[in-house]
Amino acid sequence: MFWFAIVLTIVSNVFYHIFQKITPQEANPVLALAVSYLAAGLVCLGLLVFFPLEEGVRQSVKQLNWATIGLAFTLVGLELGFLLAYRAGWDISLAGLASNATVSVLLLPVGLLAFKEQLSRTNMIGVLVTIAGLLLMNWKK
Repeated sequence: MFWFAIVLTIVSNVFYHIFQKITPQEANPVLALAVSYLAAGLVCLGLLVFFPLEEGVRQSVKQLNWATIGLAFTLVGLELGFLLAYRAGWDISLAGLASNATVSVLLLPVGLLAFKEQLSRTNMIGVLVTIAGLLLMNWKK
């Protein structure tokens, strides 16, 4: 499951950006997202076959907290942000990389302070290389 989960994330993220980039320019961005979320809801219901609700729907819903609603707002912000970024002219080769690298750097203090994670020297070198990469990617020619 360890490797499957990250491979699923990577493959899905690649196609996510491709589908965002090729969403028709003339399509209303909010309607496009609404239709995508309706379809995603149906996909999630279908996936319940592989992830059954052991304790039933009512008890499973009770196990959720405010983070589920917060995630809904952030998903819409993420999707709308990328859709608008591509419409504004961002290259598919840079938008995801710039966003994900920046998010990774911004999550460092969250991981360290809120979740008590640790960074090795090698991790810190990677962070510095990531920051250098962000600067180089956005360097004006």
